[in-house]
Amino acid sequence: MGVSGCGKTTIGLLLAERTRWPFVDADEMHPIANIEKMKSGIPLTDEDRWPWLEQVAAWIAERYAAGEPGVVACSALKRAYRDLLRQADPDLRVVYLEGERDLLEKRLAHRHGHFFPRKLLDAQLADLEEPTPDENPIVVSIGQSPEEAVESILAALGR
Repeated sequence: MGVSGCGKTTIGLLLAERTRWPFVDADEMHPIANIEKMKSGIPLTDEDRWPWLEQVAAWIAERYAAGEPGVVACSALKRAYRDLLRQADPDLRVVYLEGERDLLEKRLAHRHGHFFPRKLLDAQLADLEEPTPDENPIVVSIGQSPEEAVESILAALGR
């Protein structure tokens, strides 16, 4: 979890590759209306996000019901969003990709082919509710390489 540009997809894919767990990028579950809104530089509201988050939670619930692990790249910016995802899997572990605004902005400036415009970063940072200790998050700095980040995650998971 984290704001746009923190490396959710890159690190999620690497983690899935290392663990051989299925991976899904929640951005691919956004309805067209959400994508168009973001492309236009309009931040999403909670009303926009809930149906999307319910789809993400459904994917997680399917894995949980089957007794299978998985990796999801999802912004999950607010505690309430993560609580919804935890309803799908009470054992859910959240990895918070934490980074400084300057680094995030630099990454977004160099990213091509993604619908999220750099100017929406401030809105995401304003919405961000960092995970609290009772959520048992794995906090990883984005200042390290993706490979180092994955090693940190695996160590925290005891793998």
